[in-house]
Amino acid sequence: MRSIPGLWSVCLIPLGLLAQEAPEAIEIPRYEVVPLTDRAVSLRMDGQEFTRWHGGDSAPRPFFFPFNGPSGVSLTRMGHPGAPNHDHHRSIWFASHDVDGIDFWSDQTDARIRQTQWLVYEDGAAEGVLATRLHWIDPDGGVRIEQDVVAAIRQRTGGTRELELQLTLRPGPGNQRVVLGQTNFGLLAVRVAKSISGHFGGGRLTDSEGRVGEQAIFGQRARWMDYSGPVIVGAGNERRAETEGITVFDHPSNPRYPTRWHVREDGWMGASFCYDGPWTIDKSEPLRLRYLIVAHAGDYSPQASAEWAETFAARASWRIERSTRPHRQFAVERAEDGS
Repeated sequence: MRSIPGLWSVCLIPLGLLAQEAPEAIEIPRYEVVPLTDRAVSLRMDGQEFTRWHGGDSAPRPFFFPFNGPSGVSLTRMGHPGAPNHDHHRSIWFASHDVDGIDFWSDQTDARIRQTQWLVYEDGAAEGVLATRLHWIDPDGGVRIEQDVVAAIRQRTGGTRELELQLTLRPGPGNQRVVLGQTNFGLLAVRVAKSISGHFGGGRLTDSEGRVGEQAIFGQRARWMDYSGPVIVGAGNERRAETEGITVFDHPSNPRYPTRWHVREDGWMGASFCYDGPWTIDKSEPLRLRYLIVAHAGDYSPQASAEWAETFAARASWRIERSTRPHRQFAVERAEDGS
């Protein structure tokens, strides 16, 4: 260091040391799981949000919204277009109208489904994975159900996007069993965008057996269900309608496969696991349900849907374990036995 008369002391540094070293190359994941405030999580593909998990306490139960199609416009909506008493229809959600006789479905109940902790946020080149744990809490504060949710996102050719769900339900801590009562409402449901609905828009319901419309499909068994129709994209002079849709697949390993469906022309479809009768979940045998929700461009395609169903059926289930990797408490892996 040299002192210059009339000036502060300065440190003379060789110019070569001023150039910063280039950062080390890192792998840029195609799929990202990004936590946000209030226990929301953004699930992204190539830097763009596909869907968002809402696990905070601002709603009676968690849900996914938006659910963006290939055009980037959400194919789902929050609530019914014309019925304020259906605000419990939050895009993509899971619940039941009868758990030991308690309503966990509507917004007119004190029962709540609450996220107790997240387990895994995993970015990746092939898929992004979120795992979280929920408690179904009755009006007296008791935990009727403990539920693990695994959600994985991926993209296929043609812009088709997938949200794969695995829901594992077991009796709450200290309980031996819990009964899901007979009901049309639950366990998985989707409220489509207004423009896709048959009544409020220009959409159409079609199932895996080729049946079309609410009257033909309601209560029937099907391997998958599709709701396709117009979505409004662009802005200003570029505003236009394009056709996209949502297909929901029931996995062959699910009990009562193929499921019965509760569908409405006003814009929703639900996989009704307990349509025919109750189901008892015992502590020794949790209930595992697997679903695939596909956002596709264009109208419904039976051929494409059959291919997606075949691929989904061949995928192994998820398993949540304690992690052996540094700085990670939990890990989610596909079951090695292919189950």
